[in-house]
Amino acid sequence: MTDAHSQDDLFGSSDPGNDSIGLTSPRSDESSPSIYRPLADRLRPRGIEEFAGQVRVVGESAPLRVAMEKGQAHSCLLWGPPGVGKTTLAALYAERLQAEIVYLSAVEAGVRELRVIIQSARERRRSAGRLTVLFLDEIHRFNKTQQDQLLPSVEQGVLVLVGATTENPSFSLNNALLSRLRVYRLQALDDAAMHALLERALDHPQGVKETTGGLPLVMQPAIAQRLVAAADGDARRLLTLLELAAQLAADTPDGAAREVGEETLEALLTQSPRRFDQGGDEFYDQISAMHKAIRGSNPDAGAYWLLRMLDGGADPSYLARRLVRIASEDIGNADPRALSVALDAWTAFDRLGVPEGELMLTQAAMYLAVAPKSNAVYKAHNALLATIRQRGTDPVPMHLRNAPTALMEREGWGKGYRYAHDEPEAYAAGETYLPEDLVDQRFYEPVERGLERSIAERMRYWADLDAHATEPRHRDNPEPGTD
Repeated sequence: MTDAHSQDDLFGSSDPGNDSIGLTSPRSDESSPSIYRPLADRLRPRGIEEFAGQVRVVGESAPLRVAMEKGQAHSCLLWGPPGVGKTTLAALYAERLQAEIVYLSAVEAGVRELRVIIQSARERRRSAGRLTVLFLDEIHRFNKTQQDQLLPSVEQGVLVLVGATTENPSFSLNNALLSRLRVYRLQALDDAAMHALLERALDHPQGVKETTGGLPLVMQPAIAQRLVAAADGDARRLLTLLELAAQLAADTPDGAAREVGEETLEALLTQSPRRFDQGGDEFYDQISAMHKAIRGSNPDAGAYWLLRMLDGGADPSYLARRLVRIASEDIGNADPRALSVALDAWTAFDRLGVPEGELMLTQAAMYLAVAPKSNAVYKAHNALLATIRQRGTDPVPMHLRNAPTALMEREGWGKGYRYAHDEPEAYAAGETYLPEDLVDQRFYEPVERGLERSIAERMRYWADLDAHATEPRHRDNPEPGTD
């Protein structure tokens, strides 16, 4: 990448006299019509009014729009999925600031390149009084040392940093750097914005007509909708698909236009994966949606998110593990069969593989969704762990200890233990099994749903027996060797 050299040549070629460090501009040299330029590049917005979507960020009175219109410089982070205009927005911002813009990818650059840019920015500010905007793509790829290198320059205003990331900055950026950036969350484009972009590409003089040799490109509304759906909110993908469609499209019978028909579309969309990033925000958002839909007893939504992830390339074994977790965390003893269903689905998938085994995972997701819900086991598990970690090492009550030797028996190990099977109804009423300081504490509170309704009734019955026990509550003997 190279520095741009004037507002008019913001996306032009570099000045041969400049120190080059291998940087490139997002726009090609427009002076030579013989050089191929992708449709997405030809239709890059020239002004904020042409920018598609992102009303919350650049709409009327939106924060970044106001800053741009007033020429107010501040370092920021553009966070959003691919193809939503992060690079274009940075270019428009720099243009409004009348600033030099430098493009850098964190994938290819490091501390050495940063130092060259920072030094150039410092000299530019001193000699020409002009700002430098550093557009750092995939900023989340920088490690802590590389991110720290940016701090003094951002703090002192030597350069205006515009970072771009598809990853959650809370996890990928240092707090010190993140605190110096204003974060703008960009969303995938909705259908309305995508259709508007499609219409612009069809009508614009530098749009698809440049690909078709000046002929109009036509398509039925249903074809256009499928093209928009395949792009999945990614403007760059939409324009790439449209350009390929224009290249594959056949002339209409009268030769006055080219038409994207069903066959062209099928050939084009043979491989059109959904937006899915294993281990990224999209991945965890969809996992969260599946879990919450099943917890909320909606079988359609639970299966939808499961299949969305499978279709996007998620690891089926990971999804099977999540179903097993849901069976215990959200259903538990309200329907103990749920755990078996989830495990059986996992086993069946391992035996059948893709795609046959995916049906078993769908079946399990739907069963878990319609099963009665209880998080009583989950809550008891967490409460017990918290109690264990907060307390010291409570001794095992003497009557619960095993006495494998005569010495231990003489010392009181196991003394007073009541064998439940010898008691009426196999229940030793009044007996205690927790450390003495915890005997009055309850951790498992079954709900009045599913099988736990019966469990709750049984536990109330036992509690009543305890309350009317003829034998007093067990108290341990003094520790051996004490009076």
